[in-house]
Amino acid sequence: MNIFKLIMGELFGLFVDDEFLAVAILAVIALAAAIAHWGDHSWAGAILLLGCLVVVTASLARARVK
Repeated sequence: MNIFKLIMGELFGLFVDDEFLAVAILAVIALAAAIAHWGDHSWAGAILLLGCLVVVTASLARARVK
């Protein structure tokens, strides 16, 4: 049972190592999806690209400060 918990913890850590990055990327995806659904479809891709670039840059800046 301890091996199973260890393996599941490592798998979870692969996807959610940096909580800020994970939550921010999910927020950008949700924003782009909402714009694609209710707004202009051409803006959704641009918001997704630019939002992810901003989030990754912010995450790198946060990691550099630590």
